[in-house]
This record gives sequence, structure tokens and C-alpha cells, in this order.
Amino acid sequence: MLIFAHRGASAIEPENTLAAFRAACHANCDGVEFDIHHHDGKLMVIHDRYLERTTSGSGLLTEHSFNNLRQLDAGKGEIIPTLDEVFAVVAKEKLINIELKGVSITDIPLLFDYLDKAKATFNISAKQLLLSSFNHPLLLEIKQQRPEFAIGALTASLPLGNAEFAEQLNAISANIVMDYVNKEFVDDAHARGLKVYVYTVDKLPDIKALKRIGVDGIFANNPKQAKKLLSQC
Repeated sequence: MLIFAHRGASAIEPENTLAAFRAACHANCDGVEFDIHHHDGKLMVIHDRYLERTTSGSGLLTEHSFNNLRQLDAGKGEIIPTLDEVFAVVAKEKLINIELKGVSITDIPLLFDYLDKAKATFNISAKQLLLSSFNHPLLLEIKQQRPEFAIGALTASLPLGNAEFAEQLNAISANIVMDYVNKEFVDDAHARGLKVYVYTVDKLPDIKALKRIGVDGIFANNPKQAKKLLSQC
């Protein structure tokens, strides 16, 4: 079972910061996961639309200029990084799962520009990248334009057709919340040729249960601890 560092090693360092991604790399996990928003012509690595929870700022991300956002404290003196800055840290990681949080269909050219530059600058291959989103029309458009990029279809529910939604998108994975994943869903996904990745998982009973039903990977806030717990299963 693969272990992705959820928003970096977010239990150890401030989430979605370069410090969190460095800690994830030191944990020797199987991959990293983080969120991006498009704002002011940049792809910024941050989870929320609002600034209060993770930074010293307030209000909507989009109410601030890029320069002002870079002055904020994202925890322990860290700044909100850009996608290319994160690539520079995690380029050697096995897998890089980018959740397209604040990205729309009109932002796809900018996203491709970042990804193509990452491939050229940091030697990141398309096989390393997994683009995930709850915005399934966005994923479909990405796959139609650039089929070489793998997509992961996110769900916070247990759909009527189990993993059918991910197969329809030609995704490689169905990324499902811990609350609703079950063996029927996992078996259905595997029958469709899909991986099942589950978020967010940090407790030993959950890790044991997911391993038992054949889940392919988990997103963990503390990847080093998750690896240790997985070894106990």
C-alpha cells in the first residue's frame, strides 16, 4: 500500500509549505500530495480559498495581490509557495499528486505551462504526476487535451455506480474519503483497472482495515508514522 504525504508532512510542519515537503522527502514515502489555486497569473500551493486557517492573512486568497500573499506567514515563518518552487523540492519523489483545488477549465493552459516547464527544468516525467480533482469536467478536459497526464477522480461520497465515475473519465485512480470506502468499492475499482487511494488516514485501525480490503494507497498527514504503522499490519 502506497503512502502519500498529505499536504506534505503536514502533521510535522505547516501544511503545503516547503518545510512540509522537505519533511515528506525525508520520510521516504511513496509520494506527496498538495493543493493548488490559480491567482494573479500564478499557481499557488495552498488548500483553502480563505487565508485565516493556514496563514497570518485574512479574507479570500483572490482579494490579495501575489506580492501581498508572499508577505504572509504560512506557519513557522514559511511563505505560500508557488507550484514551481514545490517541484524544485519534490522532483525526485516517486509520485506527485496535485489536487486542482482552485483551478478552472480556463486555467488549463497555465497548468500545462507549469507542468511542461517542470518536465524540462526538474526532469519530472508525466508518469510521476497525478492530477486529481472533485471537478470532474475539468479532469475530462485535461485528459482530452493531454492524454499523457494521469488523472485521479476525487469523491467525498460513495457513488451509486461505485468507481464507474472514475472509469468514465479514463482516470487511473478513484480517490475516495475514508468515511465511505468499502470492499465492494475497492473490488469494483480493481475490476475496472483502477487504483483506489484513500484520504486522510493516520490511525492504525484504519490502516489495517484498508490493507485488508486491498486499498492501493493512502494519504497521511504523518507519512513516517504511517509507514511504521503499516509495517505492523
